[in-house]
Amino acid sequence: MTVTLTPAENAVTPRRPQPARDRHHRGASRWIVLVLVTLGALAMLVPFVFMLLNAFKSPGDYSSGGPLSWPSEFYTKGLRNYWTQVNFPLKLWNSALIAGSVAVLGVVVSLLNAYALGIGRVRGRLWIVGLFLLANMLPQEALIYPLYYVAKQIGLYNTQLSVIIIFTVIQSAFGTYLLASVLGTFPRSLLEAAALDGAGKWKILWRVVFPNLRPTLAVLLIFFFIWTWNEFLIPLVMLIDNSTQTIPVALASLQGDRLMDAPTTNAGALISLVPAILFFLIFQRTLSRGITAGAEK
Repeated sequence: MTVTLTPAENAVTPRRPQPARDRHHRGASRWIVLVLVTLGALAMLVPFVFMLLNAFKSPGDYSSGGPLSWPSEFYTKGLRNYWTQVNFPLKLWNSALIAGSVAVLGVVVSLLNAYALGIGRVRGRLWIVGLFLLANMLPQEALIYPLYYVAKQIGLYNTQLSVIIIFTVIQSAFGTYLLASVLGTFPRSLLEAAALDGAGKWKILWRVVFPNLRPTLAVLLIFFFIWTWNEFLIPLVMLIDNSTQTIPVALASLQGDRLMDAPTTNAGALISLVPAILFFLIFQRTLSRGITAGAEK
């Protein structure tokens, strides 16, 4: 018996797609890059290992064996000395207050400036954005004397408010440049639709622009906090009272002219590093989501 196949049945069955190659068989270059990145990460961890090693080493062990020797005892007096000598809880509060205030205010100022430049289409927009970029590139050493003089004249010297104002302006210069570039490509259709619905400029900012920029603003908030937390020169000059100083300034005060207690200094550096690491770990997911959202846009 002869079986006749219809054209549909006679069609060649399509081949199943070949499975993608296993990620472990993509060539030697992948492994070379992985090894180099791992070596670079380990090299970056070496100073932290030395800091941790010397933080729990007695001054006698440090003098006899040097910074590379293994401690003969678990020495914690350096941690206690640093905690009491610099009044660490107060310095922690000062750093958190300054860094947190600058992070929030810097993001708000950056958003308002970028909204006016990127969406408001201010005349001379490119020149203004270029001016913000130039201001962000100025070294702090060139700004320190004018800032010191102005703070003295208006009565803000040796106050945390002076440092908050200074760093809010400095950080918002970078934030304005970044957000203005982002808002320059913001979909005009969304803005026109909101305007047709009767939304004003403020409502468009907080109901349309802000929700779309939330991941980017979260990244800026984290960066502003960490950058301000680690600042040293301006707080060193502007905050001379022990009750207003930040953690980096307090850590530098342990280094004398002719004498330096290395274990106490390492212990202080270890304690001072813990809040920043905890802050980064807490907001690590927010940072990753913000960077990913920015890449997708």
